Amino acid sequence: MEKIQSAIAKARAQRDSQTAAPAAAAQRTVEQAAPLAATPQASDAAWDALPSADVSLRRLRAQRIVTLDRNREAAEFDKLRTRMLQQMQANNWRRVAITSPGPTSGKSTIVLNLGFSLSRQSRSRTVICEMDLRRPSLKKICGLKTERDFVEVVNGNAPFVDHGLRLRPNLAIGAAQSPVMMPAELLQDAKLGAILNDMEATYDPTVMMFDMPPFQISDDMMAFADKVDCVMIVAAAEKTKMPELDACEREIANVTNVLGVVLNKCRYESVDSQYEYYG
Repeated sequence: MEKIQSAIAKARAQRDSQTAAPAAAAQRTVEQAAPLAATPQASDAAWDALPSADVSLRRLRAQRIVTLDRNREAAEFDKLRTRMLQQMQANNWRRVAITSPGPTSGKSTIVLNLGFSLSRQSRSRTVICEMDLRRPSLKKICGLKTERDFVEVVNGNAPFVDHGLRLRPNLAIGAAQSPVMMPAELLQDAKLGAILNDMEATYDPTVMMFDMPPFQISDDMMAFADKVDCVMIVAAAEKTKMPELDACEREIANVTNVLGVVLNKCRYESVDSQYEYYG
């Protein structure tokens, strides 16, 4: 635990000292910047055109997705949501990738909890994109009964309207059906940048979140890093080692902005967290 906390403090100090990252690493390049967003009427129509999917509250809670409504369990995710939004809006960022140094850190659970937490803010719009194409899990976690496959969008074979779903009026998801061959090459393709630009312009989301593979297992995260504004790193308490976290933060910071480090799977609660505010 102390090693993880030390690593988080170190990563935070490094980020604070890098107030202005190099132009090539700090933000998407001019060529990658999204075109002007559609008019409000056009983006409203684009969202309305996405089919909706029913999700089971019982199913989601069984998968540790607890943010569909405002409750004590959702409070920590709501705080994380607010901090994330404040930082992204202050820097005019929209795209955040979420990764972890190693597997089984709970990054996909973090992504979905943040997505449903954001959906409770009626004036925001969130698009979740599954980019963990080696081991996709969002469809299973949400219990989605659909043949829609976000890989078809990533490949450029179809628009998002054909393979995206609305889980809430202001929350859309692109979930992959199964693993793909050569995912790093797919994620690095400049064509994917243009596809994401088109999605951003069409749907005008407040936040686009990308569920990425763990950093250590492949070069997928680094292949995709130049297509996002920032990266959130999820560390697992008592599992993620400080050298792993440090290497992950350092290498990502060379390509894009590190939004922050989230400590997940912590079994210990502070005295303040036990204050019973929600009845």
